[in-house]
Amino acid sequence: MHHILLLEDIPQVRQWLKGLVAELFPQALVTECARVREALEHITLTRFELALLDLGLPDGSGLEVVAALQVAQPNARSVVVTIHAEDDCLFPALQAGAFGYLLKDQTHDEMAAQLQRITNGEPPLTPSVARRVIAHFAAYRQARQAAPGPALPEVRLTERESDVLLRVAKGYTLPEIAQQLGLSRHTISDYLKNVYRKLNVSSRAEAALEAQRLGLFRPAARTP
Repeated sequence: MHHILLLEDIPQVRQWLKGLVAELFPQALVTECARVREALEHITLTRFELALLDLGLPDGSGLEVVAALQVAQPNARSVVVTIHAEDDCLFPALQAGAFGYLLKDQTHDEMAAQLQRITNGEPPLTPSVARRVIAHFAAYRQARQAAPGPALPEVRLTERESDVLLRVAKGYTLPEIAQQLGLSRHTISDYLKNVYRKLNVSSRAEAALEAQRLGLFRPAARTP
């Protein structure tokens, strides 16, 4: 990590998160912001690898920054750090492109362990949040299966789509995946769009969870 964006309006919490970042990524430069407007300005000036973002800010929502990073810096990993565990906060964040979602009520060690997962390309998710996401998709699938009408086909990925999904779940960027598979970035992007459409997901975090469900991805060191 070279540059990390930290968006949090409460000074004490901001210092706590900054201390965690300093422990885990001692070489990183941290840009601190207390307002959405400040964060959006910094996005135009600095290339970030990681962004830790609160949701409820005095001048708006951290979701604006998640969405802006997804467009301007798609390789940056946005992680929401909030007190809000409600579905109407969680799922919009994942849909906007958040790579992870952490609750502030975790202990210092728990939060550090979750953030450390980023170095292995794993989405940092508070355990209760991960359970909510899995339960949400399980309920969704059950509802679709129980709905009247013709049976819906199972999700079927091609071998190449599975290769791309596996590498996305492990945190590789599109250029890295293209190099590993000997394909163009444009081709990899097309494969990823197909995967998102087939799995009915819209973010890397959701894709990673689906990869685990399909048995494609197990936490481990990155493999070529």
